[in-house]
Amino acid sequence: MENKKSVLKKLHRAVGEAIEQYSMIQEGDNIMICLSGGKDSYTLLHMLLHFQKVAPIQFELIAVNLDQKQPGFPEEVLPTYLSKLEVPYKIIEKNTYKVVMDKTPEGKTTCSLCSRLRRGTLYEAAKNLGCNKIALGHHRDDILETFLLNFFFSGKLETMPPKFLNDAKDLEILRPLSLCKESDIQQYSNQMDFPIIPCNLCGSQENLQRKKVKQMIADWETEFPDRSSIMMNALSNVFPSHLLDKNLYNFKELKGKDLSSLV
Repeated sequence: MENKKSVLKKLHRAVGEAIEQYSMIQEGDNIMICLSGGKDSYTLLHMLLHFQKVAPIQFELIAVNLDQKQPGFPEEVLPTYLSKLEVPYKIIEKNTYKVVMDKTPEGKTTCSLCSRLRRGTLYEAAKNLGCNKIALGHHRDDILETFLLNFFFSGKLETMPPKFLNDAKDLEILRPLSLCKESDIQQYSNQMDFPIIPCNLCGSQENLQRKKVKQMIADWETEFPDRSSIMMNALSNVFPSHLLDKNLYNFKELKGKDLSSLV
């Protein structure tokens, strides 16, 4: 196992590359960090706090947690932790848990509805707080898993982009951990001894397709080391003319030279 300094250096390098490559942060930004209480969001918080200190530009951060009123949710954990860090924060209370439980048929996964409700609430909160950007804790493994889930189960080539605009075009959504390995995040989280808050909604659903895809990728990595890095490179190395999407490439106008004049 790598020491804390080594893992931290890897994470700083990966986050710095993502911020630079995808032009994530500019002077005067007010960024809302979505903090769930999981290893990814804690790591995201600490990475952005680091770059806030060392970056040659000024930008503001505020941590926001959505208390979805899940049974047994430890309400005191995040306020206590953030207060010790002296990080500005806001806790939003909204009983989306009841809505998800009421609306999701028995045996079906709750992730899709939960995600939509949470996203809408957080977008509204960002605007109310005067934030122009939202930072989410998705990492490299999330991006690869989402790509394969869409490829195998939704019939589309799509994944989580490192940066995008919301539908209203008034908020930039950032994923600064896009180039970070989940294993590095997990190791850093263990070393930091973050007060992890488990999700009682999706965390208890053992048959999610995402878990199967995660295991599939892990098996590939065992048999063919570094496959994940190659897959990430592939997502940044796209040739529309060598795919089948007529909206991306004008196959209709694709014609060879007129050879009649040579006859």
